Amino acid sequence: MNRTIKLLMISDIFLVTGFGLTNPILAIFIKDNIVGGTIFMASLAATIYMVIKCLVQLPFSKYVDKHDHKVKWVIIGTFMIAVVPFVYMFANDMKTVFLAQIIHGIGSGLVYPTWLGLWSTHLDKKHESFEWSLYSTLVTLGSAGAAIIGGIISQSLGFKLAFFFVFLLSLVGAFILFYLKRKDTILPKAKFTHYQKKRRVLSLGQ
Repeated sequence: MNRTIKLLMISDIFLVTGFGLTNPILAIFIKDNIVGGTIFMASLAATIYMVIKCLVQLPFSKYVDKHDHKVKWVIIGTFMIAVVPFVYMFANDMKTVFLAQIIHGIGSGLVYPTWLGLWSTHLDKKHESFEWSLYSTLVTLGSAGAAIIGGIISQSLGFKLAFFFVFLLSLVGAFILFYLKRKDTILPKAKFTHYQKKRRVLSLGQ
């Protein structure tokens, strides 16, 4: 497994596991702790996130395919997502909840096309199924454990502390991506045994 795949996987494990702490109980938080919060408003907040994400990711995917800045955008989007639980820590009305969902939607719309683009172009040949399965297994197990832990923390210590843990885990996931950026700025060295091959590689790099 190459280093890029490892970094993308580890980053996403922290991010998805972090949100796994509170996602299953977010509707309860909105209903019981937010002024004007109801089950319908919680559903509307989820709808806002999904609509914003869809509106952003499709046109952005066309843009990012034409520009070589995937690492930069996946970092920006991940930090936007990491801000969401921090906003929830201070939320007391539905306007703040909607703002958090809009930020989440935009961040996800930036991350999804760039993360998938980097992942798909760095998969190791003949190991694609294993790497996808390993990713799915680790993320699912992390989310499963986080759902239980998040419920315990929220019930025993309060929602704010749960959101704080999500914020910390998301930041870790975001900072891991900086190692990816540093790696991608270093061009690999290659040995050439044929003059024409060398000329072709150099011309492609111009």
